Amino acid sequence: MRDREILLDGLDSEAERLADEGKTPMFVAMDGRAAGIIAVADTLKPNSKDAIKALHALGLEVAMITGDNQRTARAIAKQIGIDRVMAEVLPQGKAEEVKRLQAERKGVAMVGDGINDAPALAQADVGITIGTGTDVAMDASDITLISGDLRGIVTSIALSKRMMRTMKQNFFWAFIYNTVLIPVAAGILYPVAGILMSPIFAGAAMAFSSVSVVSNSLRLRTFRPRSAAVVDK
Repeated sequence: MRDREILLDGLDSEAERLADEGKTPMFVAMDGRAAGIIAVADTLKPNSKDAIKALHALGLEVAMITGDNQRTARAIAKQIGIDRVMAEVLPQGKAEEVKRLQAERKGVAMVGDGINDAPALAQADVGITIGTGTDVAMDASDITLISGDLRGIVTSIALSKRMMRTMKQNFFWAFIYNTVLIPVAAGILYPVAGILMSPIFAGAAMAFSSVSVVSNSLRLRTFRPRSAAVVDK
């Protein structure tokens, strides 16, 4: 409107009010005069606020990268509790914003569903695509959520934490088990106490080690997503 030298006649203040409500205002002019404002807004997903709350419970910082103007983006972020806003970002600039976050020595998980999100999904340490997204976005991501429920992001992160904890447990107990019993099986106690382990028992002990590791891993089958209010750390 300014480029065309059209006076807004006070409509700019109304546009600011609409932007503060999380809406994107668009000016309409007819015959060189301002005629009004059309405000559009993306509807928030029903579980967005719960998902953000759960991500915070996991100790994660949540950022939003959007092409919307600063006022609208910050209004949306305030509604659902997003920590950081990068607004007025062109499609090709999303990957650059991810690089800036990585330059701060942060591990970045990018969530997106559109063609324009694909470069950022590929750049991120972990790319997560909503199941209702485009094929290009799915190809560029590491994880594809089956549904469009954002709480699936929380579930995938909580499950990955459980998996890493289980792997560390398996490594720890397997290391301790082998460190203690392999020397015994090799006869380290024979010169001292005259104890010599039968090869049958040594083989059974090694099999038991493998069984214990597999059994511990199978506990992952009992994993169930918790509610957004309570997240497995």
